[in-house]
Amino acid sequence: MSIRWTYAFIDRPAQGLDRAQEFWTAVTDTRLSEPRGEQGEFATLVPTGRADACVKIQGVAEGAGGAHLDFAVDDVAGFVESAMGCGAAVAAGHEGWAVLRSPAGQLFCAVAWHGESVRPPVVRGSRLDQVCVDVPPSAYDAEVAFWGALLPDWQSRPGSLPEFHVVEPPPGQPVRVLLQRLDEERPLTAHLDLACADIAATAAEHERLGAKPAFRGRHWTVMRDPAGGTYCLTGRDPETGGLAARP
Repeated sequence: MSIRWTYAFIDRPAQGLDRAQEFWTAVTDTRLSEPRGEQGEFATLVPTGRADACVKIQGVAEGAGGAHLDFAVDDVAGFVESAMGCGAAVAAGHEGWAVLRSPAGQLFCAVAWHGESVRPPVVRGSRLDQVCVDVPPSAYDAEVAFWGALLPDWQSRPGSLPEFHVVEPPPGQPVRVLLQRLDEERPLTAHLDLACADIAATAAEHERLGAKPAFRGRHWTVMRDPAGGTYCLTGRDPETGGLAARP
């Protein structure tokens, strides 16, 4: 079943949600929608101009948060049935949408498509375009197979390093999936990745907005946002999501 649109969902502890909202709207050059949900825990990051939103944020009552994906489809029930056939489990059912869980435990949602089609532009040399799922070694191969089966219209291929696997959407879709094999057995987590034309310049801008660097690699920098959430700045082309030219 075709995915019409994809959202990257920023999950942050409810007590730090205001700080996270302020930071991520600044990073993505968006404004916050009116809150939704019983506790006002959901909001959309709305871009300027004619572009459609592809990032949402929620406050979680328990845990450190992380990230997940929402897949917008024509037929939610049909997508849920297909996902279960691939090995997903239903974590929670709602009127018109559902929360599912991958075999290794990554949450994702099936939601109704409302005509979204215009990808937001690059913002000051970077674009939030990827959800990275950090998978323990024992579950990695099965998780790679699951995401490839769940998204048959996407390109599932090995990444630039042996521990990476990319699940890339068709042109025009705003969010990719990266599966990363951890080097030790620990619970699955997920985080956001931004494609950056200049990692150092983007990191400096994010630090000005309240983020802090946690680790600097050769082609990526791990950051923590003002709410404590981990995300990565990666040396990829913000337009295509592919690897940037490297010396």
